[in-house]
Amino acid sequence: MAIKITFKSINKLAIPALIAGIAEPVLSITDTAIIGNIESNATESLAAVGIVGAFISMLIWVFGQIRSAISSIISQYVGANKLNEVKELPAQAIAIVVLCSVLILAITYPFSKQIFQFYNASGLILDYCMRYFSIRIFGFPFALFVFAIFGTFRGLQNTFYPMIIAIIGAFVNIIFDFIFVYGIEGYLPAMHIEGAAYASVLAQIVMAVIAVILLLKKTDISLKLSLSFHPEIKRLLGMMGNLFIRTIALNVALYFATSYATGYGPEYIAAYTISLNIWLLGAFMIDGYSSAGNILAGKFLGAKDYKSLLDLSNKLFKYGITVGAVMGLIGLLLYNFIGTIFTKEAIVLEQFYTVFWIVLITQPINAISFIFDGMFKGMGEMKYLRNLLILSTGLVFIPILLIFDYLEFKLVAIWIAFTFWIIARGLPLVLKFRRKFLPLVK
Repeated sequence: MAIKITFKSINKLAIPALIAGIAEPVLSITDTAIIGNIESNATESLAAVGIVGAFISMLIWVFGQIRSAISSIISQYVGANKLNEVKELPAQAIAIVVLCSVLILAITYPFSKQIFQFYNASGLILDYCMRYFSIRIFGFPFALFVFAIFGTFRGLQNTFYPMIIAIIGAFVNIIFDFIFVYGIEGYLPAMHIEGAAYASVLAQIVMAVIAVILLLKKTDISLKLSLSFHPEIKRLLGMMGNLFIRTIALNVALYFATSYATGYGPEYIAAYTISLNIWLLGAFMIDGYSSAGNILAGKFLGAKDYKSLLDLSNKLFKYGITVGAVMGLIGLLLYNFIGTIFTKEAIVLEQFYTVFWIVLITQPINAISFIFDGMFKGMGEMKYLRNLLILSTGLVFIPILLIFDYLEFKLVAIWIAFTFWIIARGLPLVLKFRRKFLPLVK
């Protein structure tokens, strides 16, 4: 029997997930806003935060796909009423991803200079990149640990506890950003860009500790490792592998964008950093409905309830368009104010406002793409998502960027490429979903 999908039932999962999803971009935006307003070398510092942020986000997105893989498998077991058969999986998955994160830290730390030279950073910007990265990278294992636990909660149809964890982490980050970056006269010297890095690491450690406590106290999931691998580890690793390759393709696009923006000059990469963080904030705000789609799609597929699955997609489509349009409208109403939150540098603001309008009009398109992306992850369709993103990056984003860069559109070239890229990612998902499940319902 089909389950009635209501606005209330979706929002019960979506709203907490939305709030939790905002935590990561809030961490980056807080760093961006505070660093952009320091008294000396604000533009160079802002550029460095943007470059390092792009690289660390790439690492988190590549390895953080463990969240979607765990959520997909657990939610399908919940739908099939077989949760007891999968309780040992999260501990093994968390151990694997944390081990990988420590390995990545050990590999990247000694080569920070070469990494950011690859992003076209040089001079003072390169120096700031190395300082910021040498601290911030130590939060990476804690971030992946939290992502894995978030995936476990999502699979259990619970987005409330991830919300609590994320809120606390965001507040810790904001408070210590102000303390460490600007200092306390007579007590603590201003640490500027290094202070922002320390604040982020501290927030990630706090989130990891709270995540462990809530998982052990509020669920039946154990973090005790068993000697034999769980039968679903193979499928989990397969999903992670596909998502790993997919996210590398995603970050190839981000690398090209960041590298080209850096090459245009300090004011361009600073403006790009602000616009990207606002774009990501919009993406993570819609992540609440994407998470609801992920959680419920896996559950309905596990229960073979295709009518509820189709009903879910129709409702999420409408909600996504609405939320995306509202975000774009808010941005238009506050258009001239938003840039000044992040910097007072006129040369940076000039470049920012040449592309901000594109960031705003993409919001409804982003919403649809991210929602169906979440649903496909919940259904375990990682291979299709992998292939689609590889093609979107290789055949859409890069060629369009090269064409408009040749025409000297600079930052506009980057955001035109992002717009067509997100369309190429989203439209095929909508068409494939309806082509597959409409006949099953009929």
